[in-house]
Amino acid sequence: MITNKINSSLLTALISGVLLTSCSEKYTSEVKDGVTIVSNQNGATLGYSAESGITILSQDRYAFKDLNKNGTLDSYEDWRLPVAERAKDLAGKMSLEDIAGLMLYSSHQSLPGSSRGFGSSNYGGKPFQESGALASDLSDEQKKFLTEDHLRHVLITSVESPVTAAQWNNNAQAFAEGLYLGIPVNTSSDPRHGSDSYAEFNAGAGGAISMWPGTLGIAASFDPALMKQFGEIGSKEYRALGIATALSPQIDLATEPRWSRFDGTMGEDPNLATDMARAYVDGFQSTDGGDWGMQSVNTMVKHWPGGGPEEGGRDGHFGYGAYAVYPGKNIKDHMQPFTEGAFKLNGPTKKAAAVMPYYTISDGEGENVANGYNKYLITDVLRGEYGYDGVLCTDWGITRDVSAIDKFEGKPWGVETISEAERHYKAIAAGMDQFGGNNAMGPVLEAYKMGVAEHGEEAIRERFEASAVRLLSNIFRVGLFENPYLDVSETEKIVGNSEFMKAGFDAQLKSIIMLKNQSKTLPIASKKKVYVPQRYVAPSTNWWGITTPETTVDAFNMDVVAKYFDVVETPEEADFALVGIHSPNGGVGYDRADLEKGGNGYVPISLQYSTYTADTAREVSLAGGSPLEDFTNRTYKGKTVNTINTTDMQLVNDTKAKMGDKPVIVSVKVGKPMIFSEIEGSASAILVHMGVQDQALMEIITGAKEPSALLPFQMPADMLTVEAQFEDVPRDMKAYTDADGNSYDFAFGLNWSGVIDDARVKNYR
Repeated sequence: MITNKINSSLLTALISGVLLTSCSEKYTSEVKDGVTIVSNQNGATLGYSAESGITILSQDRYAFKDLNKNGTLDSYEDWRLPVAERAKDLAGKMSLEDIAGLMLYSSHQSLPGSSRGFGSSNYGGKPFQESGALASDLSDEQKKFLTEDHLRHVLITSVESPVTAAQWNNNAQAFAEGLYLGIPVNTSSDPRHGSDSYAEFNAGAGGAISMWPGTLGIAASFDPALMKQFGEIGSKEYRALGIATALSPQIDLATEPRWSRFDGTMGEDPNLATDMARAYVDGFQSTDGGDWGMQSVNTMVKHWPGGGPEEGGRDGHFGYGAYAVYPGKNIKDHMQPFTEGAFKLNGPTKKAAAVMPYYTISDGEGENVANGYNKYLITDVLRGEYGYDGVLCTDWGITRDVSAIDKFEGKPWGVETISEAERHYKAIAAGMDQFGGNNAMGPVLEAYKMGVAEHGEEAIRERFEASAVRLLSNIFRVGLFENPYLDVSETEKIVGNSEFMKAGFDAQLKSIIMLKNQSKTLPIASKKKVYVPQRYVAPSTNWWGITTPETTVDAFNMDVVAKYFDVVETPEEADFALVGIHSPNGGVGYDRADLEKGGNGYVPISLQYSTYTADTAREVSLAGGSPLEDFTNRTYKGKTVNTINTTDMQLVNDTKAKMGDKPVIVSVKVGKPMIFSEIEGSASAILVHMGVQDQALMEIITGAKEPSALLPFQMPADMLTVEAQFEDVPRDMKAYTDADGNSYDFAFGLNWSGVIDDARVKNYR
């Protein structure tokens, strides 16, 4: 068979955007915005940039991209062959440096890059604002890690606009395509479909991206079909932005109510979380409900073997939260959303494309090291017992150093005392394929040398190629080798279009839970007079050290409220009051001030607004022993903590005092379970949500829509039951019972008729 070679630059010069057809070939070509699109009859559509030097090979009258520019059709360039065969062929051609770069996943990249601080970038040696660069241009740092470090997996965060994202994608793909082997960029994202509470929904109008409740909110619908719909829409928008891998879903079982990442989960029930996880992955990975295709997005389910059971609720981003504990011996429930959900899909993609272990040390499960280094949990259990053969990527920054137990730096839990290169080697030996948040290939090359010394060159090369095959397979499956380019005009039509915006808004309506409706307070007729007190927000500092000053804000978008009700200035004028608050922010479980006073630094995490003293906490912690500390007992028994937003409780109770017998409607944005005894008596009706537009709340309050959501977790009666529950066991708390005798238990919710008792409740409760 003779392979014909067509020079792409000559082609571009000759046709300048005019459609080419040939009666002797089974493909046509056209050029748009510097990208040549080649359409094969009943075959793959190809895209390549004139700048990259790529040429087209013709074989059997079909077109193929000559990615390595050798004039021959290699197996990895032949889109007719199975993915496994193509990936194996390419892995065998890759240099050690190529594979090492493939094993990197970049640190967070914003488009454009910030001028200073976290994720800062330069353009031609200057900050973006001084450079004259476009927001879609590659930064100096991005060009470096694509060339010198051979990196091909990029995590993007904020983008200036969908158009910027699409243009950046095309620039990045053209840059990578021009490098040896032509391996495309696999761009990923953390979840980006959250709702802006203040935004107004207008039927027929679009937005920057469709807005949905978080996965915990969608889980409150108890409807896996809704979660699948989100995945199907989200995947279309992701691909239109150039995103081919989702660093989601977070399918940790939320059995520890104090955990700060509770709101990113799908709730605490293993069966509900399993069904929701399966639906999410099916929706994202299947193109139009079928197999892998150009609308498919790889999912990276997290965090194996379940990051939920953090001791005392402290989070693993910090050394003080390094341990997951299993007092109920119940790790199997935490694995279930993975093994029975994400790994057993209804669709033909069969299983999630990738898995991310959490930062934590799973106490008592194999070696006392973080999950990404734990050979027992990775190789023996995940790979061996459950047969998972997809990509395994570490959480971000686990190989970097850390200087203190409460510093937001590296997260090398259990391996703090070995070198960065040794950590890479240990993770590879445990079975990991990829390193999240690492831009430099140097430590991976050092790890390779360690492997050669221990096992010999042939064995360690084979091990590295195995990871390369898995990583390449995910890039092949979603069609990036064929056409990684975007039509920017199509991106504008797809992302945040009116149909997708409406679907997201409808999902928000289905995520709002009515917990209380005393004497059928709701719905309230539109144009009634409403008093809406402002909310005080205390000063705070986030993980990155960024401080937000205190402020007083409108609890809702008052322009939206005014479209439904007559807003008045005083309680005396009002027919009812509407109070917007957040669930208690009871801290992170560690306080340096306690350490400086001679304590161990560990304090309670409170789920109540008022001051809490942990008199019934454990005398001795279940885990401990960090080399960053000189003790092992992390108990906080007897210590007291104040909630940052105790003023939310005061706002509800003060408003009730001012309103007298008139109704007080309370809307609570919940990030985790909370103690309702402090405010429930002052509320005539209570709505809770996990992130929705204010307009969705108004639709429920006025009766335009009926509440239908259910609690995907328990609301505890008090902090006594929180301290007594086991971190790893679901639904093991005494639930709060309100003045109407309703228990705020798992699967509880009200509609206009009363307590919901439908098929969803019977199925999951």
